[in-house]
Amino acid sequence: MKNLAGLMKQAQQMQGKMADMQEELAAMEVEGAAGAGMVKVVMTGKFSLSSIKIDPTLVNSDDLEVLEDLIMAAVNDASSKVETAKQEKMQDVTGGLNLPAGMKLPF
Repeated sequence: MKNLAGLMKQAQQMQGKMADMQEELAAMEVEGAAGAGMVKVVMTGKFSLSSIKIDPTLVNSDDLEVLEDLIMAAVNDASSKVETAKQEKMQDVTGGLNLPAGMKLPF
């Protein structure tokens, strides 16, 4: 019985840590960049763009396709950084516990 109570207590602690982590991630902002910093985006931990900055030298009709490609690359860079940060935070919360591949936690 003591083992079950201890296990339940650990589960509750992990649940609390996960809730804290979710709040941290939601408040987190990462910057993605492309074109040697000519296009920059800021994305929240919920994959929502909060800003886009474009170097004014890129803006003319001949460079529109390049600009669109750079924006896509910057967004993808920020998305990748958000995913990496989430994985790092999850390792902190689970204490390095190896969860089965494909196991989705509530976020």
